[in-house]
Amino acid sequence: MSQTASSSKQQKYDADVARGAMKFEVALIPVSDVDRTKEFYTRLGWRLDDDLVVGDDFRVVQLTPPGSGCSISFGKGVTAVVPGSFRGALIVTDIESAHKQIVAKGINASEVFHGSPFSPAGRISGPNPERQSYRSYVSFEDPDGNAWIVQEVTRRLPGRIDPAATTFGSANDLASAMRRAAVAHGELEKRIGERDTNWPDWYAAYIAAEQVGTK
Repeated sequence: MSQTASSSKQQKYDADVARGAMKFEVALIPVSDVDRTKEFYTRLGWRLDDDLVVGDDFRVVQLTPPGSGCSISFGKGVTAVVPGSFRGALIVTDIESAHKQIVAKGINASEVFHGSPFSPAGRISGPNPERQSYRSYVSFEDPDGNAWIVQEVTRRLPGRIDPAATTFGSANDLASAMRRAAVAHGELEKRIGERDTNWPDWYAAYIAAEQVGTK
C-alpha cells in the first residue's frame, strides 16, 4: 500500500471515529451504605458532583476522580447488583507517588507490585523493574469490597489517545512527563556529543509522542 493510500485510509478512520464518538463517562457502583461510601471516596480526594434525593426510594451520588473523564455513581434505587461486585481500574503516571497519596488519606491499599493485576498469588513486590508502561500496580477496596486496580501508564498503546489532544490531568502528571523527557533528552545529548539548544521543542515532541504511543 502506498503512503498516500495509507494516509487516506487513516484520515477516513479518524473521521468515522469523530462522527461516532461514544464516550464512557459513568460507572455504577453497587453499595450497601450510601453515606459511608460517599465519605470513603471524598476522603480519597474525588470531587463530589451531585447528591440527588427523590422521595424515600431514590438517591444517587456522583463523584469524579482527579483528572478523570469518567465518574462513578452509587446510591439507593440505582442498581440491583450485589454490593462489592464492582471491579475498576484507575490510571496514574507515577505509581509510587499515587501509592503514597492513597495511604496518606487513610486508605488501606496494597503495596506497589508487578506481575498479575488480577491474581494475588501472581503478584511480585515492587514496581516493574524496567518501569514498563502498564506493568506496575496498587490495589484497594471500598468499604463494600468494590475493588480498584491502580495502574501506571507512561506510554500509551498506539491509537488509544488522539494525537492532536495532548492533555494532563494534573500538574504532577505534567511534571512526571517532563522528568521522563529530561532523562531521554540527556541520552540524546550523550549520543550527539553536544548540548541541544532546541530542547523545548524536543521535550514537547517527546511528551506528545509518549502519550499516543509513538516514537
